[in-house]
Amino acid sequence: MLVIMLLAGCGNNSAADNGARNGAAQVNAAAATPSPSPEEEPEATEAPAAQAYPLVVQDELGHEVTLNAAPTKVFAPYMEDSLVVLGVKPVGQWSNKGQGQGYLQDQLGDVPLVDFTNGQLPSPEVVMSLQPDFIVLHNSYYAENGVYEQYSKIAPTYVFQQAAGDLDSSVTKLGELLGKQEEAAKGLADYRKKVEEAKTALAPHIQGKKALVIRFNSRGMFLMGGVYGGFVLAEELGITKSDLVAAENSVDLSLEVLPQIDADYIFLANDTANTGETFYKELTESALWKSIPAVQAGRVYDVDDRYWLGGGIVAYSNVIDDVLEIIVP
Repeated sequence: MLVIMLLAGCGNNSAADNGARNGAAQVNAAAATPSPSPEEEPEATEAPAAQAYPLVVQDELGHEVTLNAAPTKVFAPYMEDSLVVLGVKPVGQWSNKGQGQGYLQDQLGDVPLVDFTNGQLPSPEVVMSLQPDFIVLHNSYYAENGVYEQYSKIAPTYVFQQAAGDLDSSVTKLGELLGKQEEAAKGLADYRKKVEEAKTALAPHIQGKKALVIRFNSRGMFLMGGVYGGFVLAEELGITKSDLVAAENSVDLSLEVLPQIDADYIFLANDTANTGETFYKELTESALWKSIPAVQAGRVYDVDDRYWLGGGIVAYSNVIDDVLEIIVP
C-alpha cells in the first residue's frame, strides 16, 4: 500500500514576563554593566507570522488551491500523524480492514474511519458525507485516475508528491495551509533534537553496520528501502542500507534472494492483523533464512508495523525509541 506520510520544527520562548517581574533589577544592572556592541547583540527569535487568508498556493502537482479562511474540517488520509502534531482533529481517518493507525488511536479514537483497504480510495460520496472544507492527499498516487478532479469539487484539495519522504517540508507546508505554523515549528524542532540525540547514542554501535526492514502482508514479503521505518534507519539515524535496497524503496523478496542479505540488523514488520502471517512463517522457518549471519547472531527483531510502516513525526519518534532500545546496551 502506497501511503503516506509527514515532519515539524522549532518552538519559541518569550522573556516578556520575566522582564516585567525583574524590571527594577535590570535597570540597576544596566547602570553598572556596559551595553553590548551591535556585534554582540543577540538575534531576536521571532515566532512564525500568522497566516493570512484568502490564501492561494500551488500544490506539488501544479494545481492552484485557494483557501478563503483557515480550514477547520480537514480530511487528510494517512497524514493524521502530522495533524496530531499540529493539534488538529480530522473529520475522518484512514483505515484498512476497519482499523485506523493504531499508535494514534488514543487521540483519534472518536474520529470516523474511512476505508482504504487494498489501496482503494473512498468514493466522492463518502468523502462528501464528511463535509470537509479542505482535503489533503499525501502522495500523487492518491490523485490519479480522476480522483483529484472529483475531490476538488467537494473542497479545495492539496496534493503532495510524497509527504512522508520529506517531513520537514510537508509538516511545515501543512502548518502554513492550516494556520498552524508555530505548532509545526515546535513539533519539528522537538523531533530534530530527538534525532540528533539518538544519532549520538547510536554512533559507537552502528559504524560499518547495515540494517534492513522486511515487510509482510497478504500479497507477499518485501524488502523496504528508504521509506517508513527504513527511512528512519537510513536517512535519520545514518544506519547504512542493505545493498539489496540501496537504490530502491521496495523490492519483492523470495527465498532465493535470502543468501544475498547483507544486513547486520533485520527488522520484521507484519502488517496490521497479521495479514502476512503465512509469508512470515514461510520465511522464518526456511533453512536458507536460518543460515543468514544476522539470524545466527540473534539480530532479528519483530517490530510494531503500526508505526514502522507509518509516516510522520509520532511514528518516526516511536521507531527511534525501538532502535535505541534494541541497539544501545
